[in-house]
Amino acid sequence: MSAILQNFEEYQRARIKFAQSVAELATRPQNIEIMNNAGVMQLLRPLLLDSVPSIQQTAALGLGRLANYSEDLAESIVGNDILPHLVYSLSDQNRFFKKAAAFVLRAVAKHSPDLAQAVVDSNALQSLVPCLEEFDPTVKEAAAWAIGYIAQHSPGLAQQVVDSGSVPLLVLCIQEPEISLKRISASCMGDICKHSPELAQAVVDAGAVAYLAPLITHPDAKLKRQVCGTLAQIAKHSVDLAEVVVEAEIFPSILTCLKDNDTLVKKNSATCVREISKHSPELAKLIVNSGGTAALVDYVREASSNNKLPGIMALGYIAAFSETLALAVIVSKGLLPLKDALINEPEDHIKAACVWTIGQIGRHTPDHARALAEGDILRHLLACMVHEDSSEDLKTKRRDH
Repeated sequence: MSAILQNFEEYQRARIKFAQSVAELATRPQNIEIMNNAGVMQLLRPLLLDSVPSIQQTAALGLGRLANYSEDLAESIVGNDILPHLVYSLSDQNRFFKKAAAFVLRAVAKHSPDLAQAVVDSNALQSLVPCLEEFDPTVKEAAAWAIGYIAQHSPGLAQQVVDSGSVPLLVLCIQEPEISLKRISASCMGDICKHSPELAQAVVDAGAVAYLAPLITHPDAKLKRQVCGTLAQIAKHSVDLAEVVVEAEIFPSILTCLKDNDTLVKKNSATCVREISKHSPELAKLIVNSGGTAALVDYVREASSNNKLPGIMALGYIAAFSETLALAVIVSKGLLPLKDALINEPEDHIKAACVWTIGQIGRHTPDHARALAEGDILRHLLACMVHEDSSEDLKTKRRDH
């Protein structure tokens, strides 16, 4: 009897050792191709339905690391019909397996719209969405991450995410105390919102903005990055959506983020201000009245290279609406950092943005134009036009002004 059972125990130990070895080897890129050529996918697949839970989890972890490595391996997981096994087990397994399975789905979905659609076609959303209601916050986090990677690719995929009922649960997740769960929930909402006004409206209708806006002042930099980015993705689509963001009282807090120690917090908050400023004179005026022009001018002066761009554009949008708003930019000493960027930034698209913004400031009246002349800006504009290395876009913008 014991001799018979010993065979079973040895077989179980061998399965455990194999799954653990593959998961460990998959952490090193140089091993991936060798394992793939040895048929690792076909060997791991049956282990997803193993009678021992730890073997299932480790096999899923190994598959996730393989899929994460390259699009070809992710396609191999789809081609080997592994997704239905994962989805089947996701609904009734323990929290450790749910995390590992969600990791595989995320690793497959991240590479392309076609692979994300394959994940959706395997009915993954129907199994991932209930995971957002799990007691364990790390399971919620893994599910939100996978859902965000599906939504990021296209309006069609994001719509399927919305139709799955995930948005109200993401809004609940952002209210949880765990910071990493807040981050990923905010990021996932941003991935949904970015595609269209209708998708952004779906997130707004779920009450997300009321919970996102207060997090602008949160001490965690990574969370602030995601929150500012998601609010920008909502505000960019229309006046109405921008007003929803503004009515959540993000000013003046978001202007404080322009002086944050974290570069991405600064850039994302500048992007949010830019997306609000472009819609209407009323919104531009609100930004000015909140001290926004001085904050943006300081941001453009202090930011480096491409990070300057949202600040430059925001000043241009504000100045475009009226001579009063353009004057506010001049009074805030906005011309100096614009001139500096025009002269010193090597990238043509940044120079072009500066030319456009300077044009919006100077076009209103002779007094506005005189401010450009007194700031010694006109000769630098001319230099951009005649310089042989200037792009056509830069030369066109210069001629237009």
